[in-house]
Amino acid sequence: MAILLFVVVCIVLMLGYPVALTLAGVALMFAGVGELMGVFDSTLLGALPNRLFGIINNSILMAVPLFVFMGVVLEKSKVAEQLLTSMAELFGRLRGGLIFSVFFVGMLLAASTGIVGATVVTMGLMSLPTLLKRGYDPAFSAGAICATGTLGQIIPPSIALVLLGDVLSNAYQQAQLQMGIFSPKSVSVGDLFAGALIPGILLLAMYCLYTLLLIKLKPERFPKPAEVSKLNLHFVWRILNALLPPLVLIFMVLGSILFGVATPTEAASVGAFGALVIAALKRQLSFTVLKEVMLSTVKVTSMVFLILIGASIFSLVFRGFGGEELIQQLFSNMPGGVVGATLLVMLVIFLLGFILDFIEITFVVVPLVAPILLAMGLDPIWLGIMIAVNLQTSFLTPPFGFALFYLRGVTKDLISSSDIYRGVLPFVVIQLLLLLILSLWPSLITWLPSVIYG
Repeated sequence: MAILLFVVVCIVLMLGYPVALTLAGVALMFAGVGELMGVFDSTLLGALPNRLFGIINNSILMAVPLFVFMGVVLEKSKVAEQLLTSMAELFGRLRGGLIFSVFFVGMLLAASTGIVGATVVTMGLMSLPTLLKRGYDPAFSAGAICATGTLGQIIPPSIALVLLGDVLSNAYQQAQLQMGIFSPKSVSVGDLFAGALIPGILLLAMYCLYTLLLIKLKPERFPKPAEVSKLNLHFVWRILNALLPPLVLIFMVLGSILFGVATPTEAASVGAFGALVIAALKRQLSFTVLKEVMLSTVKVTSMVFLILIGASIFSLVFRGFGGEELIQQLFSNMPGGVVGATLLVMLVIFLLGFILDFIEITFVVVPLVAPILLAMGLDPIWLGIMIAVNLQTSFLTPPFGFALFYLRGVTKDLISSSDIYRGVLPFVVIQLLLLLILSLWPSLITWLPSVIYG
């Protein structure tokens, strides 16, 4: 019944029904059938109110609407647009300079919004027309925008890492209790932020190195440098005016979390307020903009919490059917031990990334598999970052990657699907290479958290 429940949920999701309602509805129907067949104890559902109260009362999850608010303010107030224009002028002296400005601005935007769809759509609308007009290769341009958009998964402060941090913290404590450790250590959102910094910077560096290599080997795919403003005080001031405010905001938010000055929720509130100040200073904060920002924030936050409620109902019913014991047995009998079990989980998460967003996977799949993997000896920070990078790769992989759909949706008159698919493939290979590197050298993830938090 546990396996059938999981399969039916996947089928209903592929038919296009809402994720949160599918998770809760299918699970409750299975619970009813299981009760009639005598294979499910309906008294388990009595734990549901306490679970839902715990979700709403979770102080870490309070950071989600604040981070969303911060990102939407920066997007709607045209801070990102001004930043892209300034960076294009700065890098315009280089062949392929506009691509490097897309990487840089996309990284900052990803760190600000933390949402793949928001970054891809914003960068697609702002930069793709300019890239094509300047004569850049359409496939490579589309691939660069999609790849940069998915950086929101791992560049902190990322909403994905906030949600993963909360789920992994519970999973890690559960795993330690299973191992007989009754004073369990915890893993925090700050640990994941610190663990994601080096992989995020490394991935961006790999994108840039690939681009430099391509410029060297196939310079015809990149136009010659355009005429740009001369370096003078006015030009430098315009660059600093566009670059410093979002950079200072991100460093304030991230630094306060990493160095223990503030909790993620407190830092997120500083970020939300700082984004409003930046928008006001740039004279982009009107009543209309504020209304759009608040509506977008409420929609995204409602979606997150509704999915979390649906996932809680699903996991409760799944465990009631003995699904947790089934997974444990499967992992225990897996050839290759912990390595084989980890590879299987990564493959399943990668495939689920085609039909589920990171929120659903974080709330549905990770709580089921993480306690078992952590009890087998995996480092929780390493596992969290590997899952984030894996999902990032999944969202970029043709033909079902979410990032491809987002870009195609806003630029369908400018570029074909085949160009988008061809353009992202090299970046998928780069991200798979990063996963391999992080597997072989896990200290790239675990070193910085150990230095900061001891």
